[in-house]
Amino acid sequence: MSELTLYSNPTPNGVAVTVFLEELGISYEAVGMSISDSDIGKVHNQVKSPWFLEINPNGRIPALVHKGFNVFETSAILLYLAAEFDKEHKFSFHPIESPKEYSVLLQWIFFAHGGIGPMEGQAGHFVNAAPEKIPYAINRYINETKRLFSVLETRLSKSEWLAGDKYTIADIKTHGWVRRAPNLKIDLAEWPHVKAWVDRIEARPATQKGVKIPVV
Repeated sequence: MSELTLYSNPTPNGVAVTVFLEELGISYEAVGMSISDSDIGKVHNQVKSPWFLEINPNGRIPALVHKGFNVFETSAILLYLAAEFDKEHKFSFHPIESPKEYSVLLQWIFFAHGGIGPMEGQAGHFVNAAPEKIPYAINRYINETKRLFSVLETRLSKSEWLAGDKYTIADIKTHGWVRRAPNLKIDLAEWPHVKAWVDRIEARPATQKGVKIPVV
């Protein structure tokens, strides 16, 4: 087993970690995991398998194992990888030497983790997966997702990147979700600065590779 193993699936949460790993240029093993409930008890690499629950008790992807140390939750993984492998702070800020910049970074990571991810995820469920179309639920989560995109638009109209003048894990975390807006029939042209930001990130070689890992 590699010293660094990622258990994942190319979902919005999963690709944030693989994109960052590709940006870091470090060696890692990517293990594809099934997130399908129909595979529970049938497929070894399923997120509810007993062995995987030892790594991530929440039974979700992604999860990281580094030299026997387990990390779960996308944002926690990004912060861990930054602390361990981004010593020059190319994609992060030093929490002691640059406390204000580090705080801004955390604010936007938490904004994505607690806002965009859950709201867009629920919108995706009710639009694409729910067995019954419930207009109230669809409208609620689509409208909230759009409101959060407007918050991003305001920020990105003043700053090229979310945490300031450089591309960071705040952008990587948030992009994983925003890039999927077309799946909800949301046209990012409504937020031109957000669309330009997505296009800049999509053009990066690490992004182009990372969004396709792991193959499941």
